[in-house]
Amino acid sequence: MKVSITSGKAEGPTKLNAFDNALLDAGIGDVNLIKVSSIIPAGTEIVELPQFSAGKMVNTVFSYVSSSREGDQLCAVIAVAISDELGCVVEHGGINQDPEKVKGEALDMVNSMMQIRGLEVKDIIIECQEHQVKNQGAAIAAVVYLE
Repeated sequence: MKVSITSGKAEGPTKLNAFDNALLDAGIGDVNLIKVSSIIPAGTEIVELPQFSAGKMVNTVFSYVSSSREGDQLCAVIAVAISDELGCVVEHGGINQDPEKVKGEALDMVNSMMQIRGLEVKDIIIECQEHQVKNQGAAIAAVVYLE
């Protein structure tokens, strides 16, 4: 299996439009996202996000944060831990929190997932998308499962 890690941020006239625009910025705005739980099979390769045909059904784990308060600082985080047996994914986010703190919390959670499974972490990838709200903003970070 292959997965891609992506992120995006945007403004919009409504919460829904800001979310849609952030998806477009992340390169996953013209597909149907199917939210799945947080396991990656052994041997999964992380690759660049490909172009998708419009309307494709795509499995994903994503973190999404939005706000309509001007000046709010958004932070959407995905943390991926890889072992020889499998990988775990954590989605986390925060508003007006130190992005390093939000990333640290995601890292702690994904390490805990691996520890409870008795797995040795070989690699960790953290994707953080920040955005300062102007009117109605959104930030998203995602792991996209590919065929």
